Amino acid sequence: MKILVIQQKMIGDVLVSSIICNNLRLAYPDAQIDYLVYKSTTAVLEGNPNIDTIIRFEEKHRKSKKELLKLALQIRANKYDLLIDAYSKLESWLIVLLSGAKRKISYKKKGRTFLYTDNVPFEEFPKTNLGLAIERRLSLLEPLQLSAKIDPLPKLFVTPEENRNAIALFKKHQLKKDRKTVMISLLGSENLKTYPLSYMTEIVDTIADSNDVNILFNYFPKQINDAKTVFNSCKPSTQEKIFFDLLGGDLRAFIGVLNQCDLIVGNDGGAINMAKALEKPSFIIFSPWIEKKIWATLEDGIQHMSVHLNDYKPELLAQKTEKELKQYTLSLYKEFEPQLFKDKLKSFLLKNLSDDN
Repeated sequence: MKILVIQQKMIGDVLVSSIICNNLRLAYPDAQIDYLVYKSTTAVLEGNPNIDTIIRFEEKHRKSKKELLKLALQIRANKYDLLIDAYSKLESWLIVLLSGAKRKISYKKKGRTFLYTDNVPFEEFPKTNLGLAIERRLSLLEPLQLSAKIDPLPKLFVTPEENRNAIALFKKHQLKKDRKTVMISLLGSENLKTYPLSYMTEIVDTIADSNDVNILFNYFPKQINDAKTVFNSCKPSTQEKIFFDLLGGDLRAFIGVLNQCDLIVGNDGGAINMAKALEKPSFIIFSPWIEKKIWATLEDGIQHMSVHLNDYKPELLAQKTEKELKQYTLSLYKEFEPQLFKDKLKSFLLKNLSDDN
């Protein structure tokens, strides 16, 4: 049996959708399972034994119809028996249409049902604490009526060498061995997903004041000025706990570093999803325009907590469309003061930084 799973999106989506591959492997141990993703996201799939081939969707496939057609024909030549499209957007439709797969599964959406043999309802509300991001992916397996028990948790696979390199990096930067280490998801992928820097400074100070910890910042090199702004605004006692220059050289190195941390706090994004896949406790600060019900995955009030402006001032978001929320996000963020949820953050830290954990 030959299976293709499609998820052309960002790191968090690709990582969460990998649970489709993981569960297909449990159900069909001898199948060939291939995964089509953006080239920039493949690092989170390295070492996953449930994926045989990672097919890279590159920039040339987005820019050139000829290159996209060529890729679609290459996929057709693989003669897949089953195709699961977790993306179901324009970029995947041509691939699905030409795939020749006997069975094609995706979400039921107006105007595209003819492309698939099985159209699964696109649920609007979560039924469990898994969150919609996970529940929706698992729903794509329902038409197959798998006999194997479903494993809903995304996973990252870290090599012994990557762990050793991260430990060596901690030693080089002289992290305190008797302290636990907190990763701060300092900046989002864009301004509309980034908690205001002055507020984030308060969050970092709160963490440092509440606990004797090592603090690491997660940021891209191009974001270093914003990262410095937060660092320079922190109290001197907080700065002493921050190891500002401890960064992984690439995404796999960062995953190794993250695996040595004890928990993560900060903006929703790829780093949060990677931490969860490494079974690290998480505290997420959501952007006002992001739907918490989708990405507040595994929320249990202990190891995984999150906050959203809607939790505290729902009247500010009521009746606004996603487009309007995006338009007003920066002003809405100003209403999302740290004081609103500091007690919840302290409770999370107390539960997950005690010596018993």
